Amino acid sequence: MPLDILFLGGTGVISTASVRLAARRGHRVTVLNRGRSGKELPDGVESLVGDVSDPASVDAAVAGRSFDVVAQFRAFTTDTVQGDIDRFRGRVGQYVFISSASAYQKPPASIPVTESTPLKNPFWQYSRDKIACEDLLVAADRDGDLPMTIVRPSHTYDDSLLPTMGGWTDIARMCAGKPVVVHGDGTTPWTLTHSDDFAVGFVGLLGRPEALGNAYTITGESAPTWNQVYTWLGRAAGVDEPQLVHVASDRIAREVPELGPGLVGDKAHAMLFDTTKLRRLVPEFTTTVPYAEGARRQLAWYDAHPEAQVVDEQLDAAFDRLAALA
Repeated sequence: MPLDILFLGGTGVISTASVRLAARRGHRVTVLNRGRSGKELPDGVESLVGDVSDPASVDAAVAGRSFDVVAQFRAFTTDTVQGDIDRFRGRVGQYVFISSASAYQKPPASIPVTESTPLKNPFWQYSRDKIACEDLLVAADRDGDLPMTIVRPSHTYDDSLLPTMGGWTDIARMCAGKPVVVHGDGTTPWTLTHSDDFAVGFVGLLGRPEALGNAYTITGESAPTWNQVYTWLGRAAGVDEPQLVHVASDRIAREVPELGPGLVGDKAHAMLFDTTKLRRLVPEFTTTVPYAEGARRQLAWYDAHPEAQVVDEQLDAAFDRLAALA
């Protein structure tokens, strides 16, 4: 039966594929965002303009409406989540909060990580804020204020979002024959999930009464080492053997502080996941885009979008300094 779904967000790296799939499956899809992304929505998808950081604009956009599902892709603090609880109480059958697998214990006491792994990340405020949002929703669900489902994606990418520290700057360095900085010794496995695969797991949870009050990890099975990630990207860019230089994560965090929280609080750790709980409910969820293919798709996208081939000069200089210290 078609669902009436509201996506808060809907044109981001993770959400765009989910909007496409939900529309393709015949659901009535509405997207609410600031209307600035420039991405085209699928035919039949309704567009509302509002900014989750401006509660009054969201209230006005959804005034008098109820939904089977509200999918919140743009909440990062408890203020936004509390606003949703107040706004959608009695007006939604399922509120789906996109949390983060970075909220799981760091470093993990054991792998693979499951939904029962403790939520504790002392290194990254972003992750702690997501945990606080989850705590608020669990209480609201328990009190009967909002029927909710929590999903925890890990590193989800589309064809445009490169997973390395420097993004296109790393590719440019490879092509110029310059050393490329890789954190640690490069052998840590890291789960990468294409947004098309994430969408299958995500949309499969919508409207499912069994999912209410539950949390689900949504990650694929492609878990290359970081050395493989950089090497596959280099080969896709025409560099058979990129020059990889390994630098301790703590040193990178000191040299480039803006990289520190996401690196020390997430990417520096081996992160493998058990998605048995999700696959019991959504058996069609699987990995169709392993990262070896994902890397080729990303470089093809950049070849087709030269305007996106932007080098961050400050980051490039920082990588020069780090490479010289290695």
